[in-house]
Amino acid sequence: MLSTAITLAAESAEHGEPLVHPYLVGVIALGLLLALLLAVVSFGGGREHS
Repeated sequence: MLSTAITLAAESAEHGEPLVHPYLVGVIALGLLLALLLAVVSFGGGREHS
């Protein structure tokens, strides 16, 4: 998998534009982190504080 990422990086270095827009990567990462945060909050929402 790492060699695939290196190959894609090398291909995008040859061209002017990246293969995947950086904002798209950021939106996907933000969505994933928010989904994980929501899962953690919903999991611990019904527990009493000690």
